[in-house]
Amino acid sequence: MTENRIVLNNGFILLISFISALGGYLFGFDFAVIAGALPFLKEKFMLNEYWEGFATASLALGCIVGCLTAGKLADKYGRKPGLLTAAGIFFLSSLAMAFSPNRDFFIAARFVAGTGVGMASMLSPLYIAEIAPTKIRGRMVAINQLTIVLGILVTNLVNYSLRNNGVEAWRWMFGLGAVPSGLFLAGALWLPESTRWLLKNGFQDKAGKILSKIGGADYAKDMISSVSLTKEKPVKLRYASVFEKQVMPAVIVGIGLAVFQQFCGINVVFNFTTTIFESVGFSQEDQLKQTIFIGIINLLFTLLAMWQVEKMGRRALMLFGSLGLAVLYLISAVLLQIKSPVAAWTLLAAIGTYAVSLAPVTWVLISEIFPTKIRGMAISVAVIALWFSYAILVFTFPILASKLGAYTPFYIYAVICLFGFWFVAKKVKETKGKSLEDLEDAFAGH
Repeated sequence: MTENRIVLNNGFILLISFISALGGYLFGFDFAVIAGALPFLKEKFMLNEYWEGFATASLALGCIVGCLTAGKLADKYGRKPGLLTAAGIFFLSSLAMAFSPNRDFFIAARFVAGTGVGMASMLSPLYIAEIAPTKIRGRMVAINQLTIVLGILVTNLVNYSLRNNGVEAWRWMFGLGAVPSGLFLAGALWLPESTRWLLKNGFQDKAGKILSKIGGADYAKDMISSVSLTKEKPVKLRYASVFEKQVMPAVIVGIGLAVFQQFCGINVVFNFTTTIFESVGFSQEDQLKQTIFIGIINLLFTLLAMWQVEKMGRRALMLFGSLGLAVLYLISAVLLQIKSPVAAWTLLAAIGTYAVSLAPVTWVLISEIFPTKIRGMAISVAVIALWFSYAILVFTFPILASKLGAYTPFYIYAVICLFGFWFVAKKVKETKGKSLEDLEDAFAGH
């Protein structure tokens, strides 16, 4: 494609990418709100370490259902209807969690919220990857990760501001999620459909109008021609298609990256900040302050990742992140074991390392490596693996911390990161600067 002579409408591209990435903001909200609310929930609902883990993991279990739903919905009806559905679920579940009368209702509402998170976690990066031009695709997909970390940071700030509002403060923490949910719903109504989905399903005129708005008539012509060359005979959509021999190499890489992003362990720092820092003597107020520091570091290094993802490339950042986390976890585990408050600094360094590498780059790669004809379903399979891994991670951490000490899991995560470094070095190819159509051949089983 001759993108070098194309003048892109960067304002329009940025706007539609940001609106679709509001799903990421709500992902960050539902992901982070539990950290500030847990001390209140444990007291309100008398949660032991098992119920604490399950209340946290229930979001991920809902995410699995959301991914299963979103994959078929996105491939059959388009990416936009899925984004609208996710937005509606976010809105209703935020209110349901806020008004929960008991533990079981709360967990059920958080499960429903998870279905929205699961749909958005799959559809937002998928939509952006399909509509963004090749040379800025990585940066645009990384906007999704930026909105996730903004959601985490803003939620942590709100949680901290509500800390002295009494034992029912947790209801406001969850209920305020209805505000960004409403904005996402309104924005998603305005979004155009994914141009690649439109072309794949024969809506060439509609796709052409959107592509012309993105980059002009020449860009539209080039894109339509490029996608048409890889357009294949329609196939019946079924999950078995994802595991066919030709696409299995890409699927193995996608699932491996998704599982590694969770089993690397960083999300226990996000979700169980209070538990971890309580073990080294921090007060409840200081524990909530740590969530803010974590959110700020997460944001700053995500911005760095957006700058570097098109320069250093995906593979180099993944290798740096996996090895860096392994080293920082070993140091953190020792410091937590001797109850040193310096562990706060090494864990912040781990957050920064993750934010510049595994956090955004995993989503970029998952959105890029699958063939067009099964991309929606393949991404959903990878993201299902991601959320299942997250559920295991957050369910087991409170139990391990209670039985073996908060430091022990970090030794385990360090070993997993070393295995992750090997996996990336062995299996992951660089995708920077390549069109989605070129990548179909790079990751195919030839």
